[in-house]
Amino acid sequence: MKTVLQRVDYARVKVGGCQIAGIGKGILVLLGVARGDTKEDAGYLLDKIIHLRIFEDEAGKMNLSLSDIRGELLIVSQFTLLADCRKGRRPSFTDAESPDAAREMVQYFVRKAEEVYPGRVASGEFQAMMEIEMVNSGPVTILLESRGC
Repeated sequence: MKTVLQRVDYARVKVGGCQIAGIGKGILVLLGVARGDTKEDAGYLLDKIIHLRIFEDEAGKMNLSLSDIRGELLIVSQFTLLADCRKGRRPSFTDAESPDAAREMVQYFVRKAEEVYPGRVASGEFQAMMEIEMVNSGPVTILLESRGC
């Protein structure tokens, strides 16, 4: 799995012009599922995301985690994170998981997040054309992978 984490003041997801999810201060997670990703990959990333110290403490140092600040989590599936652009000018997505298996893994990731971080999780809509509006705080943007994809 590959993720892009963005520390946000807020983030919203719209489908067809209607807002379907939104969070206040927290982390926007763009989540890409690679072929062969497992529930263990999902668990590893989720634990890392919730406990990654990317929020500032009273001294202005990035020393607090999402759970420390009781921030919110917005999870959005994004298979384009698996794009291979090394050859030619059109991205290849051969490393991305099939849509059915990816949907299952994304749903597992969201369910697991809701279990370990109840009441603080929102998500986009799998395979929908989504508009994401957010304010990246910092900016802080971090790439995170579950294995050497």
